[in-house]
Amino acid sequence: MTDEWTDRAGRIDTSRPHTARIWNYWTGGKDNYEVDRAAGDRIRALHPGIGEYAKADRLFLGRSVRHLAKEAGIRQFLDIGTGLPSADNTHEVAQRVAPDSRVVYVDNDPLVLAHARALLTSAPEGRTAYLDADLRDTGTILERAAKTLDFGEPVALMLLGVVIFVEDDEESYAVVRALLDALPSGSHLVLSHTITSPAMPDVDAAVAFWNEHGTPRLTQRTPGAVERYFDGLDLLEPGVVSCSRWRPDGPGEHGEVAMYGGVGRKR
Repeated sequence: MTDEWTDRAGRIDTSRPHTARIWNYWTGGKDNYEVDRAAGDRIRALHPGIGEYAKADRLFLGRSVRHLAKEAGIRQFLDIGTGLPSADNTHEVAQRVAPDSRVVYVDNDPLVLAHARALLTSAPEGRTAYLDADLRDTGTILERAAKTLDFGEPVALMLLGVVIFVEDDEESYAVVRALLDALPSGSHLVLSHTITSPAMPDVDAAVAFWNEHGTPRLTQRTPGAVERYFDGLDLLEPGVVSCSRWRPDGPGEHGEVAMYGGVGRKR
């Protein structure tokens, strides 16, 4: 890591709960603080099932990456909004199927940056890289990712739980479209997003609590609004559904969660 990275990674605010650290707490990780655990417990009290969303989202990542590497022949992954390193990161899942897979991780969180060394491991045949950049800065992401990825070949664009941080709907759609427009035919979008639904009012209460006390703020969208990110793509079955119901490995994953996801192929 460069001195610039080290300096930025040192500027971590531990006085307020943080999404990445709470997610880490809910999934059994150790990269969190008391303030995160307290907020995570409070959110879970408002909505007891919310900790399962993090687990469902992680399992969705694994299943989608395995499918793309094994069935679709994808060998390149652009993972934006990486989050804290955990078990079965994108490159680990992909390289178990195809050791020559190349993965670029992108995040602008100094906490993630501080742990990025864990993401820079790779099978000898493949390659990983980490970019410190904001999702909205699509030009910078694409320019720097091109040092590792070949944009003449299909790429899987991974946007798991990250466009929730773009509050304006049209801006969020434009960001995703700008990234997809730079990718060739045969590329795929993998996206997950927290939803709002009349059937899950406790989710809205938990998100409202988070937005009052935590950082960064989250934006919920309806299932229909989430599906709009896939406009113009061939949406793989079963479509945009609860992450737990996207091609589950076993019956234990079928419970509905308010984190929806899907996979679409660019024509």
